Amino acid sequence: MSLFNQNIFNQNLFNPMQDIKVYAFIGPSGTGKSYRAQMVANEYNINYIIDDGILIKENDIIAGSSAKKAPTKIETVKKAIFINEQERNDMKKAIKKYKPDAILILGTSDGMVDKITDNLGLPRPMKRIYINEVATEEEMKTAKMIRTTQGKHVIPVPTFEIKKDFSGYILDPLQIFKFKGKGNDPYISEKSIIRPTFSYLGNFTISDTVFRQIAEYLAKKTGGVYKLSRARVESYPEGPDIYLEVVVNYGYNILTVLREFKERAKKEIDKLTSMNVVSLEVVAKNVYVPEKEDEEN
Repeated sequence: MSLFNQNIFNQNLFNPMQDIKVYAFIGPSGTGKSYRAQMVANEYNINYIIDDGILIKENDIIAGSSAKKAPTKIETVKKAIFINEQERNDMKKAIKKYKPDAILILGTSDGMVDKITDNLGLPRPMKRIYINEVATEEEMKTAKMIRTTQGKHVIPVPTFEIKKDFSGYILDPLQIFKFKGKGNDPYISEKSIIRPTFSYLGNFTISDTVFRQIAEYLAKKTGGVYKLSRARVESYPEGPDIYLEVVVNYGYNILTVLREFKERAKKEIDKLTSMNVVSLEVVAKNVYVPEKEDEEN
C-alpha cells in the first residue's frame, strides 16, 4: 500500500464520521428550507438534520444551539457553519455519540454546506436537493414575503423542544399533517415559528412588572385569593424565576388555592409572553378574614 493510500486509510479508520451519508438541502435564505426539512428528510429516510447550528433527531434537539439566537446576521452565519471551536467540537462529539447513518444538512448555498461538512469532518454530500425541486416559485415568494414583512423564521422541531432556548422569542407552533411517502402511514410534522434577535422588526423585551400585573389580574379572578401581596422576578437567559406571595380568603383550602393559582399563572404567562418560566413559586403569606361588618354588607 502506498504512503498516500495508507494516510487515507488511517484518516477513515480514525474518523468514523466519513462513513455517514450526507445529504444537502439548499436554497436562499427565507425560501422555506426549514419548513420543508422534515418532509425532505422523511423522503430519504433520514433521521438527523443539521439546521442553523443545531442537530435534530426526528423531533428532538440533541445538540447545538440555534444560530437564530445570534445578535447579528454575520454572527448567525458563523454559528451556522461552526466557526467557533468549542461549538464545532461539541457537534462532532454529538455526531460520534449518536452514530447516524445519514444526515441532512441545510444551507443557503453549495459552498455553505461544504463549509459545514469540512468543519465537522463529514464527507461532502452524496446528494444535493435544491429548494426549487420541492417548492413552487409562488411558495418561495410567499415564504420570502413572510420573512421580510413579519420577521418569522421556522425551526423544524416542536415548540416545547426549543421553549427553553427561545424564551420570549417563540411566536407560534405549527402542526402539519403529512404522509411519509406513497402508501405509508401519516405523521404529524410539528415546527416552531420564531422571530430572531436580528429580526427586521427589531428586538423586544418584557418588563418584570408585566409578570406582576398578570398575577394581580389573576388574583382578582381567583375566588380563593384575596390579593397578591408580593411578586419577585429574577430574569435569566433561559427565562424568568418568579416568586409570588398571596393572601388567601378564609374558608378555602389553602393548598388547593395555591395549586390552582400557580397553574393558572403559569398558563397565562406562557400564553401572553411566550416566556419559558424556569420556576414559579406561590406562597400563602396570610389569610384574610372579613370583619362582621363586611359579612353583613
